[in-house]
Amino acid sequence: MDKSKIKVCVGLSGGVDSSVAAYLLKQEGYDVFAMFMQNWDNADVTLHGDCEWEEDRFVAEMVARKIGIPFYYVNLAAQYRQRVVDYMFDEYAKGRTPNPDVLCNREIKFDAFWEVARKYGADYVATGHYCRKESVMPDSDRASRVYRILEGTDPNKDQTYFLCQLSQEQLATALFPIGHLTKPEVRRIAKEADLPSAEKKDSQGICFVGKVDLPTFLKQKLTSVEGDVVEVFDPYYATDPLYQWQQETLTGLLKEGQTLERTVRYAPEEKVLTTDGQPLGESPYRADAVAALTDEALQKLATPLHYAITFETETYRSGKHHIKKTRYKENPCGRIVGRHEGAQFYTIGQRKGLGIGGHSEPVFVIATDTEANRIYVGEGHHHKGLSRFCLRVAPEEIHWIRTDLAMKPGEIRRYRVRIRYRQPLQSATLLMKESGLYILFDQPQRGISPGQFAVWYEGQEMLGSGVI
Repeated sequence: MDKSKIKVCVGLSGGVDSSVAAYLLKQEGYDVFAMFMQNWDNADVTLHGDCEWEEDRFVAEMVARKIGIPFYYVNLAAQYRQRVVDYMFDEYAKGRTPNPDVLCNREIKFDAFWEVARKYGADYVATGHYCRKESVMPDSDRASRVYRILEGTDPNKDQTYFLCQLSQEQLATALFPIGHLTKPEVRRIAKEADLPSAEKKDSQGICFVGKVDLPTFLKQKLTSVEGDVVEVFDPYYATDPLYQWQQETLTGLLKEGQTLERTVRYAPEEKVLTTDGQPLGESPYRADAVAALTDEALQKLATPLHYAITFETETYRSGKHHIKKTRYKENPCGRIVGRHEGAQFYTIGQRKGLGIGGHSEPVFVIATDTEANRIYVGEGHHHKGLSRFCLRVAPEEIHWIRTDLAMKPGEIRRYRVRIRYRQPLQSATLLMKESGLYILFDQPQRGISPGQFAVWYEGQEMLGSGVI
């Protein structure tokens, strides 16, 4: 294969990863050109208060000049706002937690950006993602090949999660030149090649927007309305029929000798370890009992608790003048502990920004109710409301990267799953039903939030994903 006849467009962001990707492709003999895309033009909402993209473009252009490749610029801000930012606003307004980076890859980098690159004659588009792409049938015709995405070699930088919505058509024209490298190796290559981005820090925050204060960002379109913050106490769960049914049902699924761990073990998600093809291990549930679960039972298992705690008031007299005042009666199930600026600005599992003191352990958001404009919180990593065992992906939200391996209704499989980027992979049983795909975890999972992406893997290969 004469690589000099293959034209590759590198999405050059000004960061070290895309810079090294461009450099390696050039070294391998491809006909490479760089294109910088501007996807955001409002600096008012960023924490730095300046146009970060202008500096990024300057660095990217210097990198292209250093490597010796053509450099182009494209403004995709309109497409980004319409297909990513507006989606974010809509999801948050519904009390859901979207992932803009996943949408950015699906809708912008491997769609709108690719369309522009193709007009410049590109055969492929390359990015600096830490992941690997392989062909299942490497000797077959390119049009009929099946592609697979594998975790990046660097266990602390694997970025397959962000690519979980790509299609076979998008993968066919995608290249990931640094997926086999670790971050230190990428930095070393950049330094040895004297690339201007060699020492540049990794970007943070929302894809192409930058680091923002999320409530401030969302207030561009979402109205701020004060509401109650309700702390939920342990006795509540003894009174909630759904919680009791879920626990009894899960206990009934267990194999002999297994016990139900009701709360998740806390582990800081600072590092992601690749599976290295490790076996899943045995499920704690009886296969026959899991197979016997009906759509209705699975739907009930996957339903998050809807907290319904009411507070009655009473009058009392206070002080030497016996001034009449009103207060809430004591409720063993909960207490109003504060006020918030809008339920849509909070997400399940959130710890920062609550402004609630007087607790010996951290306080987390365990539920949000945008209709009642209430958020519910619980104290401690082991609070019952912070953990769930089962989630559902609606039929229209199920996405298989490996369409040839898609599950059919009635099928049950074991995979490893993660529900956010920095989460170590979790063992789970997937059940495909007419009503959707249900994911039953071996261990309880903290902070499952509607709108997030659940992504499933077999060994090191990412097979599919879906919106919770």
